[in-house]
Amino acid sequence: MIKRAFDLFFSALGLVICSPIFLILAIAIKLESSGPVYYRGVRVGLDGEPFRIYKFRSMVKDAEKIGAASTHQADPRLTRCGYYIRRFKLDEFSQLINVLLGDMSLVGPRPEVQKFVDMYTQEEKLILTVRPGITDWSSIKFHNEGEIIESSGIADADEAYARLIRPEKLRLQLKYVRERNLWIDMKIILCTVLTVISTRTGGNPIGVPET
Repeated sequence: MIKRAFDLFFSALGLVICSPIFLILAIAIKLESSGPVYYRGVRVGLDGEPFRIYKFRSMVKDAEKIGAASTHQADPRLTRCGYYIRRFKLDEFSQLINVLLGDMSLVGPRPEVQKFVDMYTQEEKLILTVRPGITDWSSIKFHNEGEIIESSGIADADEAYARLIRPEKLRLQLKYVRERNLWIDMKIILCTVLTVISTRTGGNPIGVPET
């Protein structure tokens, strides 16, 4: 109940504060390409229930129908403004709407598409016992997920994700689920903000637990 109250208060506050940014992004997206402002892809949430995520659209219309679920920095489906939306994680801000609606939490394992959830082991299904989040330890460690996929040399982006990112991502997500509390949530939020600032100025991610 405390976590949900925390989510409600800060998601509502964040939406109010970010509303001018949302307006600017919406105008930029609509001016550059046809299609909706938001990408509303299906993700798997609490107890395995599907929901539609809110993300500012950074790719061409219907991009999920013409390529892999995973993406990289040089993905030809990215729009020009979409490149910067992805680079500075601006597409994630609109997920405050999902938090307000109760689909997500501010902090929690990042929601996956069904094809990767179907691959969960019995142990990994523990991830589905909490609401997915906008950020978590794995989001911090793999802040440059697109760059890792692009530089892997593996042609299939989903294969690169499954081999190079997913195993460690699952380990960190399970760690969060087992150890979660409000203090850890606040620590992850702080580390996320510091990591975005640090990595965009040539530094390293901050605060990711190694074990």
